[in-house]
Amino acid sequence: MNIIVAVDSEWGIGYKGDLLARVKEDLQNFARLTTGKTVILGSNTLATFPGGRVLKDRRNIVLNPDPEYAPEGAVVVHSLEELFACLESLQRDGLRLDDVFVIGGASVYRQLLPYCEKAYVTVFRRCFEKDVWFPNLDELPEWRLVCESEPVFGKFRGAGGAEGEISFVFREYSRVKAAPLFA
Repeated sequence: MNIIVAVDSEWGIGYKGDLLARVKEDLQNFARLTTGKTVILGSNTLATFPGGRVLKDRRNIVLNPDPEYAPEGAVVVHSLEELFACLESLQRDGLRLDDVFVIGGASVYRQLLPYCEKAYVTVFRRCFEKDVWFPNLDELPEWRLVCESEPVFGKFRGAGGAEGEISFVFREYSRVKAAPLFA
């Protein structure tokens, strides 16, 4: 399983329920990696998408404890156990776990990071105001940096309406050994 996230220079990921920045090239990279794949997300993350609708051309699995929660076009699971059972069933039907991407938010990242083998991280070379963080993979011995792109330059639109130029890199990390999803 994979995780994909965009962080600022201090590994912040969000502010007041929104992304720190929207950058066209980062969103294109996200689409390139996740289109045609399975994405796992929380309901708060789904609510930030245009119209609160699921991502098209992907299987969307939403983790939410509310039994009444039923967004159109999504598979809803109510616990990690239910998620793992769902993934195991999909795997029997041909799903490859390396085609599964955890896309947020913070709670879902926290719960599923131990089960991920790869992390695709966009690192904005800028510090934003933030109230949510992602673990700094550079400081975790179980993760190693596999590759990093040359710096990319683009324009950002930030939480609160800020806009400007930004530089960033795309990184890929690999876990030394992920926790098994299935017994």
